[in-house]
Amino acid sequence: MSSLMSYIKLARLDKPIGIYLLLWPSLLGLMLGAVNEGYVDFENYLIVLAGAILVRSCGCVINDISDYKFDRLVKRTKDRPIASGEIGLKEAWIFFIILAIASLNLLFLTPPITIKLALFFSLLILFYPLAKRFIRAPQIILGITFGSGSIISYSLQSDSFSISLVVLYIGLIAWIVSFDTIYALEDIDDDIKIGINSTPILWGKKTIFISNILHCIFYLAIGLIAYINNFSNFFIVIICLLFVLFYHQNNLVKEERYLESFKFNNNVGILLIIGFAIEIFLI
Repeated sequence: MSSLMSYIKLARLDKPIGIYLLLWPSLLGLMLGAVNEGYVDFENYLIVLAGAILVRSCGCVINDISDYKFDRLVKRTKDRPIASGEIGLKEAWIFFIILAIASLNLLFLTPPITIKLALFFSLLILFYPLAKRFIRAPQIILGITFGSGSIISYSLQSDSFSISLVVLYIGLIAWIVSFDTIYALEDIDDDIKIGINSTPILWGKKTIFISNILHCIFYLAIGLIAYINNFSNFFIVIICLLFVLFYHQNNLVKEERYLESFKFNNNVGILLIIGFAIEIFLI
């Protein structure tokens, strides 16, 4: 029988950066709902936190079930539990079903519109592992999937349409595609060898330039949201700090420290959460 640590590794709970990068878009959507509705329901924040952990875990498990044969051929992934034989496919499927049931139980605590949105976007979680085989830019599918957390979370707080939510979702897609593209540079040689698609392979020498453009689109979206919702002048400081972080990330990329640059996006998310929280609670 597989050890507890093997399942922790399978769900990537030992590498929480993926949880954070799913949590921040979701919290931004929830906070935007609070801005529009003028009140905060703190229970929703607990639901979003639990949801980010469960959904990311589900995504990792189904990804490894789908990709274990490829994972064995890639240096970075060859020691993953299924690829290395620590966990069998049957055990992995049972674990995935348990996580999916837990996610559904959490979902039943939410409004009907949230349930419908979550079930719709959950299909993308199942599709993403296959996208790497058939779609030349699978990072776009990941952006649409991870970014959807903002829409789902927003529906917890508000059932009214908001142009700001559309702007946020587009911006988040750009951000996620940008940082996952940099992450994919880690595996580009192996991906070419085994026939897996990625945006760095598609964009070639323009990869870093396009990634930077996408990052700037995200910051522009954040600035537009601040303008639409009449954020205080203090938020200008947040925008300026975002570009300071962007400058540092670019230096990491120039030094080919792609994994560090990818993880550094956690600081971007934290800064934005702080900025939104100040606008909601203090100003």
